Amino acid sequence: MNLERFFSLISYSVVLCGFLSLWVSGTFGIVSTALFLIVVAAAWLIENSKWQISERVGTVLIVLAMPAFYLGWRFGIFAFSGSETAIAGILARMILSLTAIKLLQRKGGRDWIFLYLMAFFEVLLAAGLSISAVYLASFVLFLLVTVCAIIAFEIRKTSNAVQGTKEGVASDVISKPGSISVNKLPATAITLIVFTIVLALPLFFVLPRVGSAGLGGGQSSIATNSGFSDVVKLGGIGKIQQSDAVVMRVRSDGQVRSPAGGMYLRGVALDTFSNSSWSKSRRFTSEPYVRGDRDVIQFDYATGRDTLTAQTIYLEPLDSPVLFGMPRIVAVQGNFPLLNRDGYGSISFQRSEDRVSYRVFSDVSIPSGDLLRTDNGAYRPEDSNYLQLPADLDGRISSLAASVTAGKVSRYDKAVAIESYLQTSFGYTLEQKAGGDQPLSDFLFNVKEGHCEYFATAMAVMLRTQGIASRVVNGFSGGEYNDAANVTIVRQRNAHAWVEAYFPKEAAWITFDPTPFAGQQQAGSLTGIMGGMSKYFEALEMFWIQYFVAYDNQEQASIARSVRRGFSDYQSTIADSFTHFQQMIADWWAEVRGDHGATSSIAAIGSAFAYVFGTAVMLAIFVWLSRRVIRLKLWARLRRRLSNQQERSIVDFYEKMLEILAAQGQIRLPCQTPLEFAKATGSNEVKIITEEYHKVRYGSGDLKKAQSAKIEELLIHLAARS
Repeated sequence: MNLERFFSLISYSVVLCGFLSLWVSGTFGIVSTALFLIVVAAAWLIENSKWQISERVGTVLIVLAMPAFYLGWRFGIFAFSGSETAIAGILARMILSLTAIKLLQRKGGRDWIFLYLMAFFEVLLAAGLSISAVYLASFVLFLLVTVCAIIAFEIRKTSNAVQGTKEGVASDVISKPGSISVNKLPATAITLIVFTIVLALPLFFVLPRVGSAGLGGGQSSIATNSGFSDVVKLGGIGKIQQSDAVVMRVRSDGQVRSPAGGMYLRGVALDTFSNSSWSKSRRFTSEPYVRGDRDVIQFDYATGRDTLTAQTIYLEPLDSPVLFGMPRIVAVQGNFPLLNRDGYGSISFQRSEDRVSYRVFSDVSIPSGDLLRTDNGAYRPEDSNYLQLPADLDGRISSLAASVTAGKVSRYDKAVAIESYLQTSFGYTLEQKAGGDQPLSDFLFNVKEGHCEYFATAMAVMLRTQGIASRVVNGFSGGEYNDAANVTIVRQRNAHAWVEAYFPKEAAWITFDPTPFAGQQQAGSLTGIMGGMSKYFEALEMFWIQYFVAYDNQEQASIARSVRRGFSDYQSTIADSFTHFQQMIADWWAEVRGDHGATSSIAAIGSAFAYVFGTAVMLAIFVWLSRRVIRLKLWARLRRRLSNQQERSIVDFYEKMLEILAAQGQIRLPCQTPLEFAKATGSNEVKIITEEYHKVRYGSGDLKKAQSAKIEELLIHLAARS
């Protein structure tokens, strides 16, 4: 391929790769994308033509572009959602504008370097805007193309320098000027990238993180506050459920054991009902817990090791400070200086705009149904808020609860009866149908359809009318399990509300879910062709999040533990093998001593002699083969075979000739050229061999079969002289 053509192609590819990095971050719409691609196509068509703008005009346009963008931002011409988004968006558009101007002008070496730098800044800017694994693919592509472009740039620069002085250079020095073989460029670029990654990767996993958790920080928060604040109106969860945005990714250690048969990730608990909303009576009472050893913050103790479940949660930036986990959370491990736990067992932290990764330990043990049926003891005075009811509550609700629980004696049986009644007698919908001053009554007696929040509210209120302490819990339930990434993807539509009823004798809050099964989105998996593709893409996304975006000292400690565990297993394997070998020697020696009889002793001695003799024979064969290989120079021949065969063949026959002559006392001096040495020997065979050497070495580069046979014959004659 023509050098200039290839250089232009690879340089334009660098520009497009830089734009691709910004494009995958969602910075540009259809109009901006189309305009830039049109400019790139136009610049390619007019490259090296009279239609390119001059360097002076290009410089003027670049100088004018920067204040123009500043004025556009200052007077609000560019519309963005926030200040951070505005700065990034304006900067991205300014970089693309400068790139477009430079593409349209006549370009020298400095102009191409300017375009490379603009593409690099685009990739750097995209790193702070994108959290997608697609950015990783675009970044790798940018590295590959840029390394190829830099190599081509240096080749072009050197070629131009040689072309400028070739009048004073011998004609055989310059071969095919203005052309380039591009076959090895991608391999060279990949080698350089792999070498760089190999050197940098250990540093990446060893060095501690500071500031935001890697690339992808500073993302806009997902709006969930309507369902996870101190005051939640009926319908708040339903608003969240109408979005498919990913809220968190959950990786569980072993099988998830949930008290209600699914994965319930508890968020906030609310105890005060006012006919239209839930709130906390102890809104401002929370206790801080500081970080201890191994970044663990412990809140409570588990009842036993078998009831402890551990989950690693990668939480997206939310507009709520709540941390989620399976009930009952006993400890959290993460990069938190402190966490707060309120009187309802909810965990909160100092909210930031970054992803948060943490490991949560939950005690999921629950008393058996038989124990709960006997738990009818009196409540404590501090539990009165869990029995609170609005003064103007519709009396029909109490009558309905009494009829549903008729004949039930224990609190547990009453709770199960109400749960079953709501699950089977009402419909599920995300539409906000119930309304009025008392939406709960409208739901129970008129609409008879609603989402999880109405079912949870109905059960909690009905339990309270029967003297059973209860509260509503908002969180997430279910999700999509990805077996390729071993994570459960929880989306906003998995937002859920359920009920916790208190049993004082066991001092336990028991989970009940009165929502019909159609509304209980338990963990499923992706199926079909598109589901399979999405599954592996999500696995790549998870890898990107875990080891790049959310990688912190917790992940470093996890990797260190894995390395130590692997080394410990390796040591154990070696120790077991050595112990086994010792036992074999001890058993053999016992047989030699005659502990098992004379026959066993003779057999043991014979087997030992056979082993020793076989080992000696194998060792002798190995030594003989090694000497044979060295004598025949097989390694040298193999090395020559794997390298450039033509050039090695030339060096072989000429060096063989030099060895023969050296044995005869004729040694080539360092100052002698091959032809000078041939004339000095006075041998016709040497002259012919040297001429063949020159023809092949500096000529066609081919050693034909007839030439090779002739040279071998001449070497034999030459060696026979001695």
